[in-house]
Amino acid sequence: MDAGFAAGTSIPSVAFGTWTLGGGAQATDYVEQAISVGFSHIDTAQSYRNEEEAGKAIRESGLAREDLYITTKFSGRDGLDIETSIKNSLKFLRFRANGFCTVLLQLGVDYVDLYLIHHPRLATPDIPTAWAKMEKLKQDGLVKSASPTPFIRFEDSPLTFCSARRRSIGVSNFGVPELQILLASAKVKPAANQILLHPYVHARQSPIIEFGNAHGIVSEAYSVLIPLTHQPGGPVDKPVNDIASRLQVKPEQVLLAWAKSKGVVVVTSSTKEERLKGYLAAGDLALTADDVAAIDAAGAKGARRQKVRAFVSRVAVVALAAAVGFGVCGYLGIDLI
Repeated sequence: MDAGFAAGTSIPSVAFGTWTLGGGAQATDYVEQAISVGFSHIDTAQSYRNEEEAGKAIRESGLAREDLYITTKFSGRDGLDIETSIKNSLKFLRFRANGFCTVLLQLGVDYVDLYLIHHPRLATPDIPTAWAKMEKLKQDGLVKSASPTPFIRFEDSPLTFCSARRRSIGVSNFGVPELQILLASAKVKPAANQILLHPYVHARQSPIIEFGNAHGIVSEAYSVLIPLTHQPGGPVDKPVNDIASRLQVKPEQVLLAWAKSKGVVVVTSSTKEERLKGYLAAGDLALTADDVAAIDAAGAKGARRQKVRAFVSRVAVVALAAAVGFGVCGYLGIDLI
């Protein structure tokens, strides 16, 4: 199933993310595995430092470029700007004096389907200026040629960019205020906004999703499985496990179906083939309104507990600091009363 963009293009509703894969041959193997089980959307970023490994898996998959949807993100890596960073993510030729060239590959493709600003703090010097640069990149690559762009030979040129065709541009980790600033000057709306989303943060993040829906911005969700993978034992466990038992599916499939019910594109990952197959199958899993409401309520309960724990922790730190201060003053003979 795909989600629609305002520009008329579509995006696969579940993506395989490379965030936690690291680098090296195993990262390539994991991306190859994801493609082999049916993932057609690969989500990476410059800061993940595994674009080259993802690109190798993409090229070795044997699939035509148009059969895969590739997302990468401007992460401000090595202090580079938006324009230089996308060139680094794609394809270059380096020419030596003897006329021979070495191909330097990251993703090793001529274009990405979606290019995101990874975080508002990377939109420098300000959001309108950064977004104008993104719009220019989209304008430069708006029309995809029917045949591959040939490599152009420039003798003694130290570095030549081959081609950079981009289809859609968007943002990541933008809240409503940042989106409002962007839209106030935008000529092209962001196609997507990738945000943290799971039941324990749903109440906090839902205004972002609603704002995006109202303005034709698709929300993408990462870390949907955190309640199971990093925060087990919380209130969400019971409704998720009860629903999984009733439907005879895995708890993680229930959480992915919950995210789907919110109308978002899910970015997820695993190194296990069977889990990946289950993640894709979750796209066909339909939860009832009561199921979704039960998970929402449990998520809100867990969020309140987390706030209380954070408050108690801060109070404890202040109390400890005060006790230490009084102790030091007493030792020095300083009377604070």
